[in-house]
Amino acid sequence: MKSAMNILKITLLSIIAAACLNVQLLPRPMNLEFTSVIAFVTGMVFGVLFGALLGASVMFVNGFLSPYGFAGIALPFQVVGMASIGVVGGLYSKMAKFNSSKGGFIETAVLGAFLTFIYDVFTNIGIAFWIAFSGVPFPQALLVALIPGAIPLVIHVIWNTAVFGALTVPLVNAMRKMLG
Repeated sequence: MKSAMNILKITLLSIIAAACLNVQLLPRPMNLEFTSVIAFVTGMVFGVLFGALLGASVMFVNGFLSPYGFAGIALPFQVVGMASIGVVGGLYSKMAKFNSSKGGFIETAVLGAFLTFIYDVFTNIGIAFWIAFSGVPFPQALLVALIPGAIPLVIHVIWNTAVFGALTVPLVNAMRKMLG
């Protein structure tokens, strides 16, 4: 029975990873993504390690195959940022009393907004490093990265607030039900 459960977990993780990669690599409006919530939910259901690995591996592949082109120096920042979202999902699952009530939807929506904000600022810092390598002093490079990144950041935060709020509870419940 234990090996059947392990096979089920491996199968579910493989399907989640493949679906996440598929959706991430499809041409779509920039910053309208599902990888964050999937990494978070994977962390909640399978633990910190799997959430981090899913987020990191999807962003690593995305960094090379994205419809927007190669991520460049921002790649390690994207990888670490998305891995962190998976880690937080795993920690949230262990530390918070997750519930399916209205409060659970609101709580995960707020958490999604916060994590997205941190992720975007962190990746913009990566872009600032890239700009600084061209000779621009880092404080100015940071402004050059953050100011044009402000509108995409707001769009990303609004999107992920809605996505986390709408999908986290049902996805966690469905996955936990599948796993028994």
